[in-house]
Amino acid sequence: MDLEDGLLMMPGPVPVAPRVLRAMSKPMINHRGAEFSAMYDDCCEILADVFQTKNDIFILSGSGTAAMEAAVGCTTGKDDVVVTLENGKFGERFKKIALRYGKVNPLENEWGSSFDLGEVEKKLEEGAKAITLVHNETSAGIQNPAKEIGKLAKKHDVLFIMDGVTTLGGDDVKVDEWGVDIAVVGSQKCLAAPPGLSMASVSKRAFEAMDEKESLPYYLDLKAYKKSGDKSQTPYTPAVPLFFGLQEALHIVKEEGMDARIKRHATCAEAVRAAANAMGIEMFPQLNDEFSHYSNTVTAMKAPEGVTGNDIKKDMMARGITIAGGQDHLSGKIFRIGSMGNVQPKDIILTIQELEVVLRKRGVISELGIGVGAASEVLDTLL
Repeated sequence: MDLEDGLLMMPGPVPVAPRVLRAMSKPMINHRGAEFSAMYDDCCEILADVFQTKNDIFILSGSGTAAMEAAVGCTTGKDDVVVTLENGKFGERFKKIALRYGKVNPLENEWGSSFDLGEVEKKLEEGAKAITLVHNETSAGIQNPAKEIGKLAKKHDVLFIMDGVTTLGGDDVKVDEWGVDIAVVGSQKCLAAPPGLSMASVSKRAFEAMDEKESLPYYLDLKAYKKSGDKSQTPYTPAVPLFFGLQEALHIVKEEGMDARIKRHATCAEAVRAAANAMGIEMFPQLNDEFSHYSNTVTAMKAPEGVTGNDIKKDMMARGITIAGGQDHLSGKIFRIGSMGNVQPKDIILTIQELEVVLRKRGVISELGIGVGAASEVLDTLL
């Protein structure tokens, strides 16, 4: 397969617009000069709308995991307890990060299953400094109840740290309204920029927690980012070409408008689910309450009987479309189709069309067109 002709339909990285790639080819500039400062401010201004926040926003040269570690490492000391909510790979990652800096009181669910808010509150009643949540667990295709967790965090006076890596820029995320003290996002997901940058919004309350710590991480010191950010700079050398790309990607976000962007993401994901349902493919997440939902940026489906998720992934790759399989113990059991970034209805239709061919050859379905038809009916609402 020619990589330039292939279609990425995985939960990040996502295809990048040609104008973003062109922006990255600009000549280098002085990263301590006025031109960089103007670019930094421009990015933060647009990101404030994406985050729906008045909090400080910082851009880190590092992936979403770097921002996750910055959030936990800057607020958690060795004697502090963090309640970590885990129902997928990235909730598990938050737990592992928290164990490096403090103590953990984990709530560990089956991957893809809803949290019991009563159980969450019991954990908080035992005492904690912070609670972590992955808003959209892409490993399992489930969106977790950030608004409700935020209410519990406020009730028990703990910091609310949220991974919004795969919702910010593609779904409705109300950082201030939900009381999120630190929210993080990665560049290569819904924002449709190249990998390598992450962004964090940080509340005054989170900074107050940092003042209580004896030591902070060095490279991921958010107080250092605050000091430099007040001067429209980064504390350490930024990945300038990635900033060029991010700025252009954020201009695309601004031009589309967040309301339209959120609707497009939600509709594309709904179309994938409609196609799966029409073909008799079962969703993977187990939604056991009214507060959890299917993800609006990736659809996780159970592999049909007699076929593995890896088989489907391999067959789709041979047809020029890259989707994702399951991670860790879910390998082979599920497959996942991303619908984030600048994904368009035609991308969804092409993906479903090729998936139908793959499934018919594997003996899962007997006729073509039923999935495409179901997806098309949903996508017509965008026209």
